[in-house]
Amino acid sequence: MKQKFNRRAFIGMTAAAGAGLTLVGPQFVWAQQSEKPAILGGSKAYTSGFSAWPIYDETEEKALISVLKSGNWGRLNGPVVGGFEQAYAKLNGSGHCLGVSSGTAALTTILGALGIGPGDEVVIPVYTFIATYNVVVLNYALPILVDTDIETFQIDAKKAEAAVTAQTKAIMPVHIGGTPADIDAFLALGQKKGIPIIEDACQAHLAEWNGKKVGNFGLAGAFSFQSSKNLNCAEGGAILTNDADFASTCYTFHNQGQGGTGISYGTGSGTRATNLRLTEFQGNLLLAQMTRLQQQAKTRSENAKYLTELLSDIPGIEPAKWYPGTTQSAYHLYMFRYLKEHFNGLSRDKFVEALTAEGIPCSQGYGQMNRDAYVTGLASNPHYLRIYGEKTMQEWLERNQCPQNDKLTGEQSLWFFQTMLLGTRENMEQIATAIRKIQQYAKQIAKA
Repeated sequence: MKQKFNRRAFIGMTAAAGAGLTLVGPQFVWAQQSEKPAILGGSKAYTSGFSAWPIYDETEEKALISVLKSGNWGRLNGPVVGGFEQAYAKLNGSGHCLGVSSGTAALTTILGALGIGPGDEVVIPVYTFIATYNVVVLNYALPILVDTDIETFQIDAKKAEAAVTAQTKAIMPVHIGGTPADIDAFLALGQKKGIPIIEDACQAHLAEWNGKKVGNFGLAGAFSFQSSKNLNCAEGGAILTNDADFASTCYTFHNQGQGGTGISYGTGSGTRATNLRLTEFQGNLLLAQMTRLQQQAKTRSENAKYLTELLSDIPGIEPAKWYPGTTQSAYHLYMFRYLKEHFNGLSRDKFVEALTAEGIPCSQGYGQMNRDAYVTGLASNPHYLRIYGEKTMQEWLERNQCPQNDKLTGEQSLWFFQTMLLGTRENMEQIATAIRKIQQYAKQIAKA
């Protein structure tokens, strides 16, 4: 059902162990008897520094000054946010786009438009940013945490189906790291159970499933423009949907129950709602940033594919796999597993320390959400006890067991960040060289 990373761009990988060399492609050569790692006193493999983020120039400056001088700073007084919504919908092949104040606001709006509330359950991955959990809790619904497919880092679709009950009102897969979850499996599940699928695509700008942009498969997709994201305006978000009625309901929810005019949606008023509007400053900054988005995505993709070719030849380094329908990842994160048995038992903590010494930042990624005190504390939350009762909340704790995720987060998961993929092919080779040095000297590093 799963396949390894797309390797069509792979050229001429051979191993010449007898000569003490590993060759990948016609240019990169790594000598086994290399200089010792930086953590042991050797030179850093990477010395030039990674790409600054965000990237901007006079285009962004002019965009902000234009809004400033217009005097129309909010979407209710100006045309810019509406223009961004049209441009982003067109870029993604979507019928409707609504700009909101954050990716969290996008998810909040979607759940609000669905009427999610006390007594409802929402199925979400355990391996995700805490916002996915928080938006469910803010509605006093039960977040049902689903275990991880350890080879892809994505929510396990089969376990998601097992988590569905009569109280399930939405299923919310997350495209972790910008790589699609198993979309076909979730669409089939949603159709089978009559439950809407909401795509948390906050990390997945321009990612594709069978050649179609994510965010277009379920009832709606949520995107984030937070400062670390591949498209950013410091804080901001968007909802994509091909359902005009749902777009109208979302607009009304994010606009204090009031419908919009002109290119905006709906005529409703007086419903349960809040204010999650995007500003004209954010809209124009996003339009400026969009001029770079596709080229940056191309650079990330090319570098990530080359990096995967290099890392796949290192025992104990397992780049995250893709599901067969994936045709493009956004590479917001480059995710891989570290198997310490191939590094003489060197701990993951020590591996990260050694990699950092080489000038290469690396994160262990998300933790064990189902074991976090904030999450488990929901079982004793007085509001939840009043709504659900002690028995249901204790059962909820038991349902949230995620052994595969425990293994992934406790021992194996590692990330590189999207800015690292905006460098050169040589930079990718330097990452691989650093890891090979660490592997060769793992025994000595463990004692350092």
